[in-house]
Amino acid sequence: MYHRMTHETQSNPLLPGYMFNAYLVAGLTPIIAGGPLDFFIDRPDGMKGFILNLTIKGQGKIFEGDRSFVCNPGDLLLFPPKSAHYYGRSPDSDCWYHRWVYFRPRAYWADWLEWHSKIHDVGRLSLGNDNLLTEFDRLLANIEQTQRSGRRFSEELGMNLLERLLLRAMEEDPQSPSKIMDPRIIEACQFITGNLSGELRIDEVARHVCLSPSRLAHLFREQVGINILRWREDQRVIRAKLLLQTTQESIATIGRVVGYDDQLYFSRVFRKRVGVSPSDFRRRSSEINYPGRSIQAANNWQLQSEKAIGE
Repeated sequence: MYHRMTHETQSNPLLPGYMFNAYLVAGLTPIIAGGPLDFFIDRPDGMKGFILNLTIKGQGKIFEGDRSFVCNPGDLLLFPPKSAHYYGRSPDSDCWYHRWVYFRPRAYWADWLEWHSKIHDVGRLSLGNDNLLTEFDRLLANIEQTQRSGRRFSEELGMNLLERLLLRAMEEDPQSPSKIMDPRIIEACQFITGNLSGELRIDEVARHVCLSPSRLAHLFREQVGINILRWREDQRVIRAKLLLQTTQESIATIGRVVGYDDQLYFSRVFRKRVGVSPSDFRRRSSEINYPGRSIQAANNWQLQSEKAIGE
């Protein structure tokens, strides 16, 4: 039995129809043979974000036919955006318990998500012993608990825990590069994303990471590929898109949240970067995710979903 993901919507991320309109969603899927969760997930077009999946008990089966492979306890998988998903309990096992986290990454995580060991575009890391399995299991459990807590900054705290998990995965991967992004640039990115609504000056960011403004600007462009102001604008637009998709806040309010006090200027920047106005983007997102339903109804459903996850 399998379930192909459709436009039907509901609030449980373990069941078909959940829309994953968030930066971070995590959970544990306990599949038992013949149980209510014993079906294959089928997303032929993948998802907008990444999914990390850790088998903690039993055995899962990924794909079918010549492309199929199994995952055992300690196997950590990384499904990239738009990569096909087809997985469920292996017929050779009476269960498959797996922890997972869906996320839309921070921009500076790009190097950490280029896993060298892959099977049909799916990253794979086999944790070598029970201690490592326990460590990663706890990290994923902490991400889930934090994300569901309803605390102030729960999403940001969950993303920080996920960042630690990705770095630990790089540490345990013998094929990962010995050098990753300069930690001062990582800290600069974190500082900027934590202050998107303010007008941070480059010298403030430089002071925060103990670099001169010129050295910071050089390192940032070298390692990220664009300058700091352009990168900050990228993050503001990414955040605005998510808020337009998942909240009922006015466009003016969303503009202020991401750092634009002037609604007209925010709309001009958004249109230039996305190709449509904020209102058109919200309308089109609603039509794609909730065909035949009004924006108000769609946003009411989204708020109910977020409340359900936090309970």
